[in-house]
Amino acid sequence: MRLLLPIVAATLTWADTATAQVADLVDRSAFRVCADPANLPLSSQDGSGFENRLAELMADKLGVPVQYTWFPQVIGFVRQTLTAGECDVVMGFAQGDELVLNTNHYYTSTHVLVVRADGDLADVDHLADPRLAGRKLGVVAGAPPTTHVARLGLIKDAKPYNLMTDRRIENPAGDMLRDLEAGVIDGALLWGPIGGPLAKGNDKLKVIPLVKETETPRLFFRITMGVRAGEDVWKRELNSLIRRHQDEIDAILREAGVPLVDDYGKVMKGS
Repeated sequence: MRLLLPIVAATLTWADTATAQVADLVDRSAFRVCADPANLPLSSQDGSGFENRLAELMADKLGVPVQYTWFPQVIGFVRQTLTAGECDVVMGFAQGDELVLNTNHYYTSTHVLVVRADGDLADVDHLADPRLAGRKLGVVAGAPPTTHVARLGLIKDAKPYNLMTDRRIENPAGDMLRDLEAGVIDGALLWGPIGGPLAKGNDKLKVIPLVKETETPRLFFRITMGVRAGEDVWKRELNSLIRRHQDEIDAILREAGVPLVDDYGKVMKGS
């Protein structure tokens, strides 16, 4: 048994060294972020997205500037940015995403139904409401609400919009809301951090967070920052920032129009 101890000790020493080496890849002179340059309301090259503001908050607390590497958030995004060492963090990753090492979540949100504020669907609060039968709903192909729409027999009347696109060329969420205002569709099913901010300030539209859905797949997600695998020291540092500045994070998100829910997606946060 004693013969194993040096081997174990050597293994632990090597692991500690490897971890330190990985952590050393983090550039401490800047908060290096990889982001989509045309993904409003989340991120934009002009800095107007709410993820830009959150990145600025983190950088300010670290006492360093934000430095961006811009790349469209399509297939291969993580491999060609974070994994390639072009940055040290990606904002807005769903908890459990295996492409990255997740920090603790800094907010939880849910999908929403956006309808015309003066229409007869304005008080609908769940997808099984009979008033949605025969209505044309805008759905993002492959997104969780599409499964609910299909199960409820609403998919035959739905209008699909693309999920993975280069937002410099195509804007599915914006197109969906324009179609809603024009009467092409009767309701728009969107991820809350997209639909909420895009509809904010538009008196013609009403955003309904879908917190009453009980069937799978779930419509709420806990959102984290993504770092490279093995960068546990960096992850813990970001976790500490999130914990100490949660109120400021929430304020930025609420100002942007992001619907915030509790960690289980059941009620609006703060209600």
